[in-house]
Amino acid sequence: MTDTPATLLPTALPDPAARALYLAILREGGRVRIADIPPGDEGTVQALLELGLLKPYISDGSLSAVDPRSVTARIGTDLRAAGTRLLKQAEELPDLFGDLTAAYDSAPRRPGRSGTTRIIEGMENIRHQISQLSEELRQEALSVHPGGARPADAADDTVDHVRRFLALGGSIRTLYESGSRLHHPTVRLAARLTELGCHIRVAPFSVSQVMIFDRAVAVVPTTSDRASAAVIEDPAVVDFLVRDFELHWQDAEGVNWSALAAGSTDASAHEQVARLLARGLTQRAIATRLGLSERTVAGHIARLRELHDAETLFQLGWQMRGARDVRT
Repeated sequence: MTDTPATLLPTALPDPAARALYLAILREGGRVRIADIPPGDEGTVQALLELGLLKPYISDGSLSAVDPRSVTARIGTDLRAAGTRLLKQAEELPDLFGDLTAAYDSAPRRPGRSGTTRIIEGMENIRHQISQLSEELRQEALSVHPGGARPADAADDTVDHVRRFLALGGSIRTLYESGSRLHHPTVRLAARLTELGCHIRVAPFSVSQVMIFDRAVAVVPTTSDRASAAVIEDPAVVDFLVRDFELHWQDAEGVNWSALAAGSTDASAHEQVARLLARGLTQRAIATRLGLSERTVAGHIARLRELHDAETLFQLGWQMRGARDVRT
């Protein structure tokens, strides 16, 4: 391969100094003696000569300005020719990698494969398998993450991978639990991903972790510490997991992640407690739903009772429902 995107353009398009010198020569009538070029501008003159915007005349030791249209026409011709070569090379890529692709498809699977389900042990091996499946992803990724997003130190890599996948026309939908709205790293990452075009909702109930790739392969943990995972390729099982995901997706609620990332987590939690309290949920149920401790929820309820001047939890719930009905 002789051309890459980085080498298609000239290596030295006119920088501000080169543009200024070119314009100064035009003001002098489009021609200037080499001897009159200010000291220190030799590099700038050389850049204009290489680009073709100046032409030297050895006979009288002068430089003449060249019509930029002729320069752009020449560069445009070179770019179109290079682009044609790149397109041809792109069409040849499948054949060039054909033997490697065939070898990859025929490579033996890891030991321990049992039918259409493989058990993978160890977090490192699980991450490697998920990374491999992510690279092979072509159309759609569905995932459920009960604990929220991945660690903050993986956020940039996640965003870069998602950006490339979506640019190729892929689709990504993700479910978190409600408590994820109170986790700063998750909120910030979700804001970045939704701005790229991902769809991320929160489920108002407990969910189990699952990742589904192109509706063909699913990965689910097999132990509570997630140190073991099953890679499922059975079409019937994967189809069941997809339908289960779709049911959860319909019941989940959308979140303005960008607004949440720019706001206060405390205020968000306070509003969520109030909303669930107005729906008649108990303190314990609210804590479970939001992934908070009962003590934390009790603190929010105490502030709400002061705000609404309620002596009992029943009075507070009644008033909160009344306030909700008025707003609606």
